[in-house]
Amino acid sequence: MTPRTPSAFDLPDHLSPKADPALIARDEEHFAAVAESLQQSIADLTDRLDAERRSAGGTGQEALDRDLEIHRLTARLRTLRRFALDLCLGHMVGADDPEPVYVGRLGLTDGAGRRLLVDWRSPAAEPFFGATHAHPMGLTSRRRYRWTRGRITDYWDEVFTPDGFDGHAAALDDQSAFIASLGGTRSPRMRDVLGTIQADQDAIIRAGSAGPLVVDGGPGTGKTVVALHRTAYLLYSDPRLGSHRGGVLFVGPHQPYLAYVADVLPSLGEEGVQTCTLRDLVPEGARAAVETDPDVARLKSSADLVGAVEAAVRFYEEPPTTGMTVATPWSDVWLGPDDWAEAFEAPDPGTPHNEAREQVWEALLTILGDAHDDEDVSPDLVRKALLQDRDLVSAFNRAWPVLEAPDLVGDLWSVPAYLRRCAPWLGPHEVAALQRRDARAWTVSDLPFLDAARQRLGDPEAFRRRRRQEAVVAAEHERMAGVIDELISADDSELLLMTSLRHQDLRDALVDEAALPAAEPDVLAGPFAHVVVDEAQELTDAEWQMLLLRCPSRSLTIVGDRAQARHGFPESWQERLERIGLGRVEVAGLSINYRTPAEVMAEAEPVIRAVLPDANVPTSIRSSGVPVVHGSASELGSIVESWLEEHAEGEGIGCVIGAPAFRATSRVRSLTPELAKGLEFDLVVLVDPERFGTGIEGAVDRYVAMTRATQQLVVLTS
Repeated sequence: MTPRTPSAFDLPDHLSPKADPALIARDEEHFAAVAESLQQSIADLTDRLDAERRSAGGTGQEALDRDLEIHRLTARLRTLRRFALDLCLGHMVGADDPEPVYVGRLGLTDGAGRRLLVDWRSPAAEPFFGATHAHPMGLTSRRRYRWTRGRITDYWDEVFTPDGFDGHAAALDDQSAFIASLGGTRSPRMRDVLGTIQADQDAIIRAGSAGPLVVDGGPGTGKTVVALHRTAYLLYSDPRLGSHRGGVLFVGPHQPYLAYVADVLPSLGEEGVQTCTLRDLVPEGARAAVETDPDVARLKSSADLVGAVEAAVRFYEEPPTTGMTVATPWSDVWLGPDDWAEAFEAPDPGTPHNEAREQVWEALLTILGDAHDDEDVSPDLVRKALLQDRDLVSAFNRAWPVLEAPDLVGDLWSVPAYLRRCAPWLGPHEVAALQRRDARAWTVSDLPFLDAARQRLGDPEAFRRRRRQEAVVAAEHERMAGVIDELISADDSELLLMTSLRHQDLRDALVDEAALPAAEPDVLAGPFAHVVVDEAQELTDAEWQMLLLRCPSRSLTIVGDRAQARHGFPESWQERLERIGLGRVEVAGLSINYRTPAEVMAEAEPVIRAVLPDANVPTSIRSSGVPVVHGSASELGSIVESWLEEHAEGEGIGCVIGAPAFRATSRVRSLTPELAKGLEFDLVVLVDPERFGTGIEGAVDRYVAMTRATQQLVVLTS
């Protein structure tokens, strides 16, 4: 006798009417089929993965395809093991078919090919997220589940037709479960919200990726939710964005933010997305300080000034205007300015300076070799003599030197004449302002220049590493040739089978070049097929260049709120982005605040409107019933202790903003307004918010800090 499958439902007593078999029997039957299919899928995937790992690696495209298949199977297996029945988000019933369509985190079929779950990103699942009472998209009803530790602890039905209430009465709880999920306690990591994606968010998630799309919305509108789920959706729906085509780069504002959202993409089955902050794009970013001089910060925010890096490199790519005599053991050769110029034109367009150096050197040797008129001397001997000519080598090193990005940018900030040459539009006072005593005391404002220099110069070790790699490959081919010769000489069979190894194709196939040691690539260097950037309102024109360098396709998702820009954002998104080189910009707005209670927004809105009367302040859809508390800074300790006593372990997290001396704990963090951006907490305590600053920057910091609260806001002053 087949054992009975445990119920997927674990409804609390006060929801006992929802446990009526008439309401959930069909779900129970379907979940039993899902459980069986899951078990079989995991077993099949495990077998396939083991088989792929045991198979021969092959070479070239064959090896790449095998690696991609192993990666795909591993990712799907990890997702199936991460979840169980809670792969299912809910179901929907169409007007043309009474059979429910179940929507899941990924698609699932049974052994007979029957579709058990429709992938949430597929077109078939779109009505589940997009249907509203005004536009039901062909649905008569929709059911969403709330899962807790693998069991359904609540669900609710929405009915889209006037005569569709029969059979749903006990479960008709339209939107209340969604509102309850918004008011639930927070955790150190962003919790799964896929099951409660709203129609306005889903429309943006599913928008095309042909060009730049701006997602504009105020606090609590779900911009980050949209950015993350859009990333997963695009990777599923657009084959141009796969990792073998460049993949996706996700850029966040700071490390606490990246830690907060770290689980979301893996939970959606996407583990290959590169995530970083702007600081992570260059090695110097980790220790870069904030630029303290506002005038210098303003000058370095210019994309035009970043363009001076090109002129700075070009300075070292101008051919010598004087010639020299190159002596060989047989005759002297004249190397004139025209010869230098011809060699300097040898690199392919777009070749980085340091990598182009070898092309210039090879061209120079060819020119000199061709000019050597002694026919009795072999070209190889002439080349060997030229390579050993110290004067020639020294002259070439001076003419086309190896350059390091920190040295190049450091010279701009320490040699006024060099800066004037590379940026002639700067006035004397601006040139003087940009000079500093310690050229390598990097600030965040320097990062775009270091990045542009590194991209333009290339890795000075790249050619040497490539030559070393070629030498390793050549040595392996030579070793294998020796082995083959020994096998052939020792072959005493009648058919002399080993003689087939003389074919060059077979010899080459015996050396797996992909398995030989190679340098680790810079995974953040790009190019990427698509770039997602959150809190984009903070980026300067110069910082935008760092992202555009990595996104030649200009396919971007740009997420932000002009009202949360600490240094002001007086233009429209289109004006700002056109100025930095992006055209055909689409803007999608979010205006509903799902996170911040109305009580908090009532106090936060006047703060931002005082400096930005036209700020895009969203409308809150829920009330916490908890008023904003005002008190003295001396009460900080007691307020935090009282909150912790009232909220047991696991019931939410808090944050103190504006009190650096406050000692953070596992449940109450201590952050600056800037590092709190993008995060959310059940309790937020602001300490002396008026000290956050004046003008737009101070008001934005106060507004951002206040709107991190999902339950309670406390404002303390000295």
